[in-house]
Amino acid sequence: MRRARAGDLDAYAVLVARYSTAAHRTAYLLGAGDDAKDVVQDAFVKGFRGLGSFRDGSGFRPWLLQIVANETRNLHRSQRRRGTYELRLATMTDTVDHRDPASVALVDATRTALLDAVKTLPEKDRLVVTCRYLLDMTEAETAQTLGMARGTVKSRLSRALKRLRPMLEGVADD
Repeated sequence: MRRARAGDLDAYAVLVARYSTAAHRTAYLLGAGDDAKDVVQDAFVKGFRGLGSFRDGSGFRPWLLQIVANETRNLHRSQRRRGTYELRLATMTDTVDHRDPASVALVDATRTALLDAVKTLPEKDRLVVTCRYLLDMTEAETAQTLGMARGTVKSRLSRALKRLRPMLEGVADD
């Protein structure tokens, strides 16, 4: 641990190898599911960056597993937020009762507001949002279509939704 704290990457690699299984098991059992690998990877990166805050005499395993637990909670929070916006975006494109002109006008106005907001995004974010939500692709399909890593798709979606949130407040509720 002393060598890792001093910046020895090989020493940290030994810690990663030693505690990977416990970290994966923890992430999975705390509900990360298929994202457990990503959670663990993020936890090890944060652990490395946070070695300076590690208290001498403390155990590395409990410290690392606390980071894994925090990362799993962060995953749950982001999934809930993302789920809320996916639901709102899906609601905006639901079928309309075409016999009711007010309903048609409301859905058209909502779609227009959504498209106008999406157009304000930087191109890279706009492409990801368009593929994922407007073309109804999965994250994996979006990544493959745009030739980028799935993690990049996730981070760009997160950033784009954060930018869209204030622009769309109240739009889907009207």
